[in-house]
Amino acid sequence: MRIYPAIDIKDGKCVRLFKGRFDDVTVYGDSPAEMAKKWEAQGGEFIHVVDLDGALKGHGVNAEKIKEICESVSVPVQTGGGIRTMADIEAKLACGISRVIIGTKAVSDSEFVKEAVAKYGDKIVIGIDAKDGMVAVEGWEKTSDFTAVEFAKKMVSLGVKTIVYTDIATDGTLAGPNVEAMREMADAVDADIIASGGIGSLEDILSLKDTGVEGVIVGKALYTNRVDLKEAVEKAR
Repeated sequence: MRIYPAIDIKDGKCVRLFKGRFDDVTVYGDSPAEMAKKWEAQGGEFIHVVDLDGALKGHGVNAEKIKEICESVSVPVQTGGGIRTMADIEAKLACGISRVIIGTKAVSDSEFVKEAVAKYGDKIVIGIDAKDGMVAVEGWEKTSDFTAVEFAKKMVSLGVKTIVYTDIATDGTLAGPNVEAMREMADAVDADIIASGGIGSLEDILSLKDTGVEGVIVGKALYTNRVDLKEAVEKAR
């Protein structure tokens, strides 16, 4: 199981939200690139970056910061937030990004996903954010009519190989992941599932080990020193 240290960018700074609420923000640093270097030095194998401004505004906002991250580390970087067009995908890949995460747009336009996967293959990741088991969209401000699992199956049928699955109720809370939801998703679809939301300790990370997920995103627990990244990477392996 792989550990993905998370960097959330808002107004050019490194932040964390509580349960995805834009009015509950903690700033952890002025330089996302310096943060990425820190996580790489501690054994981070793949950096997970979210453009929060982009998610809210529906277009990439922090491209320069994302480019700086890619230039400052040698490990791969994946990013999401505000990806709505093929040009958005191309712009992110031009920054040096290895994988682009499509969220809201995937819910409203499966043809777009089909086209993106046909053109970019494994570089396309789908972000599924669930609120009470239903898919949420537009920076988590609204919910759709799909259950997370049925939507994941639809995405896999279009050729998607990797899904980032976030449980919004636990995100940023440090209260533990939704283990059963992650297990259900990993069992339901033939794709790599990256679990996200609620990690508050090394035990929380290890609780996901036998669920079948490929990796786990760790954010606030790293920033509040509840999880030692180096130790987490070793134990997760």
